Amino acid sequence: MPLVKGTLDVLVLKTLSWSPMHAFEIATWLEERSGGRLSVEDAALMQALHRMEERQLLEAEWGLTEKGRRARYYRLTAAGRAHLRAETKRLSEYVDVLTSVLSTRTAHS
Repeated sequence: MPLVKGTLDVLVLKTLSWSPMHAFEIATWLEERSGGRLSVEDAALMQALHRMEERQLLEAEWGLTEKGRRARYYRLTAAGRAHLRAETKRLSEYVDVLTSVLSTRTAHS
């Protein structure tokens, strides 16, 4: 299932709220938590990570993966945690509104 526009950043921030991860771990975490229903394109993920790093929502440093390969590990900053809280609230309210509208019975039901 493709991601809804504007949700990748908050999903990445949520992922990183658990622990620092590299890009492949982030994509895997999202796929596993969604039961395989969400897939993130590598290019889109890398753009999001760079964008959020520029906005100081994330910090990154080089480290070694479990297999001994070099990778950039991303972690939330205080600003990233605040942004995650605000966006989670906003998206939750939006989903509630959509659910309310979409569950309204039509005149023909």
